[in-house]
Amino acid sequence: MILQLGNLTIIADYFVICSGDSPIHTRAISDWIEESLARLGIKPLRIEGQSYAHWILLDYGSVVVHVFEKETRAYYELEKLWIDADRIEINKD
Repeated sequence: MILQLGNLTIIADYFVICSGDSPIHTRAISDWIEESLARLGIKPLRIEGQSYAHWILLDYGSVVVHVFEKETRAYYELEKLWIDADRIEINKD
């Protein structure tokens, strides 16, 4: 899920939120995102949560990626915190 936050906060313009099935899975997703963007010359400003891997945050400035373990995502309900944000649908095809 992508939340468009530009008109709601100065934290970031977009939050990308996704889930993994386990800490190993969330770490793998995070690593894939980081490596894929690094190939394009895009490096994160900061990464948090990789050691515990229940919630990994990759800060790219105007875009912040949240990779949650499913239970952790359900607990924090980040989408509900930003209920006023526009949602950008992702075509899964």
